[in-house]
Amino acid sequence: MTSPAAPARRIPEAVHRRRWVILGVLMMSLLIVVLDNSILNVAIRTISTPAPTGLGATQSELEWAINAYTLVFAGLLFTAGLLGDRLGRKKVLIGGLAVFGAGSALAAFSGSPAELIGFRAVMGLGAAFVMPATMAVLMHVFERDEQPKAIGIWTGGVGLAIAIGPITGGLLLDHFWWGSVFLVNVPIVALAAALMLWLVPDSRDPKPGRIDPVGVVLSVTGLVLLVYGIISGGRLADFTDVTVLATIGAGLAVLAAFVVFEKRSDHPSVDISSFRNKVFSASIVAIALVFFALMGVTFFAVFYLQSVRGHSPLETGLLMLPLAATQMLFAPRARLMVDRVGSKVTTTAGLVVLAAMLAAFALLDRDTPIWFLEVVFFLMGTGMAYVMTPVSVVVMQALPREKAGSASALSNTFRQVGGALGIAILGSVLSTAYRTDIEEELGLLPPGARHAAGESIEATLAVADRLGPRGEALAGAAADAFLYAMHVTALWGAVVAVLGAVVVAVFLPGRTPAPEGDGRDRELVPAAD
Repeated sequence: MTSPAAPARRIPEAVHRRRWVILGVLMMSLLIVVLDNSILNVAIRTISTPAPTGLGATQSELEWAINAYTLVFAGLLFTAGLLGDRLGRKKVLIGGLAVFGAGSALAAFSGSPAELIGFRAVMGLGAAFVMPATMAVLMHVFERDEQPKAIGIWTGGVGLAIAIGPITGGLLLDHFWWGSVFLVNVPIVALAAALMLWLVPDSRDPKPGRIDPVGVVLSVTGLVLLVYGIISGGRLADFTDVTVLATIGAGLAVLAAFVVFEKRSDHPSVDISSFRNKVFSASIVAIALVFFALMGVTFFAVFYLQSVRGHSPLETGLLMLPLAATQMLFAPRARLMVDRVGSKVTTTAGLVVLAAMLAAFALLDRDTPIWFLEVVFFLMGTGMAYVMTPVSVVVMQALPREKAGSASALSNTFRQVGGALGIAILGSVLSTAYRTDIEEELGLLPPGARHAAGESIEATLAVADRLGPRGEALAGAAADAFLYAMHVTALWGAVVAVLGAVVVAVFLPGRTPAPEGDGRDRELVPAAD
């Protein structure tokens, strides 16, 4: 009996032979985009100290330094994906790298928090063109049967960046000024662009979509207003303030207008109809929640390790290594678990573990054995890994291969929005709880200094340092107030993760669903067989 012929390959043989090398180059581009935020997480305490050591940034300014990047990134991902589909992914990738490198160089020499926020937005502009193009190129150099494996390795690359970022940042801060954490991006950008020109083939959508400028403006405006309102509420420690409520309400209203406009548009940035598929929607929710937790946790964990426990930036980076290393280790292997028990069990279990580890932060105090924190980081990273790979495959294979840029943009938009909201919401909860708890201890300070000293633990410690021996009691009170605030914040994060686990348990499939049979090259497949 004649054996069936092997399916014809769609990828040119010359490209197929070097597909793994191309994946390595794509991961280098991805590395710098993710590396930047993970390096910054270790540097935020240094940047918050007064000049000449840092910029004297307040907690709200630190949140904006991170979110200026993520909001521009998230708001422009769809347009960037469409431009890549139209102009060619390779061209867009190299252009994005160039803008990101220029923004990094400018951020390194910022003279004020406002300048840093502005240059971080430029970096977000460049990153928006890099991230979706890397995934879109990946989908065009790997055959469909190898795509889940390649996506798993790509997802592991995110873990690698998160792993080496804090250590790299710690090493740089131990030997150079704070701007070095941005300047280090420049040589990596140059190398990645050179390898891209040499190795990576170009591709584009034969029928690209039209650009949607109104949708872009509405989405960015809505997200900025929403996040600004949330951060302002944390800064004022009052979410009932009229200005805070008005800003949050305006943001939600603009985002609602964005959804209505996209539903009626004949060339939407976001195909709202995709969210009618419950599996697809649940996967997007899971992606957003993982980054919500990751960015929120790393934001307050840095202050816990450095301000409360007294560790250096390098020691902090090393202590946070298990959080990232486990994602790098387990993300490529998560598909094997999906093959065995299905995406529902795998992803739900990952979110339950994540929720439990967030709750475990409520057990930390000044003298908690460091091994306990390392176990928490290890299990948290493991839980994230077993969420990200299966849901990333679902999202990428939900759309035709020609729309790979748009699919990647959708996935990464919700990563960034989830991360931005994680920093804004959990950061504001942290700020509100801290200010509430420390307020009585600040009563003896002059009225003008009282509000500034309650902004964050670093602001309080700066005042305590100026008071000399009289400030020792204030420093102790600051540490206690921060621990209280961290416990409250972690429990709120755990509740959000539990809600995410419920969503994926209800809507994700227990096993690989069959193709929908609509004639297009698409299927919702959480993992390869």
